[in-house]
Amino acid sequence: AMIRKQEITAFEFPENAIIWDVRDTKSFSEGHIQGAINQPIDSLNAEILSQVAPDQTIYILYNGGSKAPRAAEKLESLDNTRDYVVLMGGTRAARAGGLALVQDA
Repeated sequence: AMIRKQEITAFEFPENAIIWDVRDTKSFSEGHIQGAINQPIDSLNAEILSQVAPDQTIYILYNGGSKAPRAAEKLESLDNTRDYVVLMGGTRAARAGGLALVQDA
């Protein structure tokens, strides 16, 4: 298992990818990438992790910055048998790169 990093703007999302946006609920509702699930960094725990099939890669993003790598390290400490991918640049880079963001009503 390992933590990999990929630039979000160069990333092609696999079908049914597990994408965790680890920002707070308010930031998430203001705009997130298609298919992302809100899992605030402070609420990440073994129970949430156990709900994802063990062979599924978990893609992690934040707004940019160091929070997503930190979330990945937290998850790896809970379960180091999985693969995690940090989407570098996060929502900010996605928006700048022209990726459509979804807003919650």
